[in-house]
Amino acid sequence: FARFKNDEAYDHFINENAYWLDDYSLYMAIKDSKNGSSWNEWEAPLKNREEDALENARNELAEEIAFYKFQQYEFDKQWTKLHAYANAQGIQIIGDIPIYVAFDGADTWASPELFQFDEANNPVAVAGCPPDDFSATGQLWGNPLYNWDYHKKTGYDWWIKRIRHCFKLYDVVRIDHFRGFNEYYSIPYGDPTAEFGHWEKGPGLDLFARLKKSLKKEELPIIAEDLGFLTDTVRQLLKDSGYPGMKVLEFAFVAGEDSDYLPHNYDKNCVVYTGTHDNDTLQGWYQTLSEEDKEMTKEYLNNPYTPDEEVHWDFISLAMRSVADTCIIPVQDYLGL
Repeated sequence: FARFKNDEAYDHFINENAYWLDDYSLYMAIKDSKNGSSWNEWEAPLKNREEDALENARNELAEEIAFYKFQQYEFDKQWTKLHAYANAQGIQIIGDIPIYVAFDGADTWASPELFQFDEANNPVAVAGCPPDDFSATGQLWGNPLYNWDYHKKTGYDWWIKRIRHCFKLYDVVRIDHFRGFNEYYSIPYGDPTAEFGHWEKGPGLDLFARLKKSLKKEELPIIAEDLGFLTDTVRQLLKDSGYPGMKVLEFAFVAGEDSDYLPHNYDKNCVVYTGTHDNDTLQGWYQTLSEEDKEMTKEYLNNPYTPDEEVHWDFISLAMRSVADTCIIPVQDYLGL
């Protein structure tokens, strides 16, 4: 790394990103030295970030720490170049920001006060979804939950820095699990399933109002991932935020139901997808529909003569003809895979 010692661009990157890069690089170097073990299994002085132990690690692992910083610098250079090239071709990049972080990560180790941890820095509760028609025991994601009272006291500083960084990387940011900012599902830590969790209040509009003020933008290019079971309060949060929600055609066609995902129910401020990364392709999905649901799609598309192997084009044109502001078609659907 000697050639970077007097590199102005490298120094600028290191200084500008020190607020996350220093902890991340130190965390990764220590983790490597511990054969990849989780930070909660490290010896107490490192686990609890005692300054003497951290200083010893910085000295002993200086080369490894520098390597992680170098990797991030190289990635940033390459990504910035790719992003500029895409923009020059008239292409915008949408990036996804997950609502939660992993337990074994630099954020939780460096800033345990941001999360619902006990005095020993173990989670009190974790994230997931309650039981529903798809899963009798619910979904146990296991991510640590935020201490929203603490975030509020700091003016949501960590979240604002996180999203500001996203806007440096992407042109549009899709916020994952948007309903979790209204209410989130809390499961006692150590439970084997999600059956005995409960709903708790999230930060609501307060976070997004602070975000807008801090980023000094009248309109933030954000897409809210609002899929799944929505309550009236979630719908109100989406409306108050002004962000477009998501409409997925593969969720729309259930015989006898007037789904919110059917295009005649859209308003302009939404993003329509034929399907997402979580779904089958249009062709794969269509082939597994019941006869009743298939009949409904043919009636709705008003094109009963389209052969099954070409039906993806009918759904693509349905999405494109809708009032939705934005239409996103995965390449696998264009290809009819």
